[in-house]
Amino acid sequence: MKQDRHQRIFFRMAGTSLVMVVMFAALSSANSSASAQEPPPQISHDGLTLVSDRAVKLAYLDPDADLSVYDKVMIVDCYVAFRKDWAKDKQRAGSRIRISASDVERIIADTSTLFRDVFTEKLAEDDGYEIVNAAGEGVLLIRPAIIDLDIEAPDTMSAGRSRTYTATAGSATLYIELYDSVTGDILARAVDREVARQAGGYMSYSNRVTNRAEARRMLGKWADLLREKLDELHSE
Repeated sequence: MKQDRHQRIFFRMAGTSLVMVVMFAALSSANSSASAQEPPPQISHDGLTLVSDRAVKLAYLDPDADLSVYDKVMIVDCYVAFRKDWAKDKQRAGSRIRISASDVERIIADTSTLFRDVFTEKLAEDDGYEIVNAAGEGVLLIRPAIIDLDIEAPDTMSAGRSRTYTATAGSATLYIELYDSVTGDILARAVDREVARQAGGYMSYSNRVTNRAEARRMLGKWADLLREKLDELHSE
């Protein structure tokens, strides 16, 4: 019965998170073409309070939450979605890039796996937080999503011997929520966007290796921010 309860909580969180991801993606797309954006609400639809945090674009927190009680972390598989019409734009006339359905599936799977690997490494290093696979007391559940993923020069099977030079490896928006793994109560939510710049901003050769290195750097930055925030709360 306890396991069934945890499963119900898990699926309720999954449904709520997916709706919020879709909503944010739509709002982000709409706002990108606007000259001015409306300020975000001070209180979210689920009672979280807007907090000032220069490290990320947008952050909300449950003012009554005590994140210092969590010494273990459970990471849900990262949801990944490309920028709208990304594949279509890459395959327009004149482009050498041809993106197949298997290419899209591979990139999504690789990105999701890389997220877990990087966040596990950063959160657990130096006797940090224990990474677990089940809900329980003291377990903080992390539900992430990467949306508007835009890879400038994806390495595909159709690329052949051609080379693509870009000044940026791409960009992505991180949407992350923190939950109590037992009760399913949402504790915090954050959104941030990052552009992966090549060294020095110069044009450089982009391929699967360089793309992965930039993706790891971006994810590492986000993981470091989360680790710093959790460490600060534990030291208070």
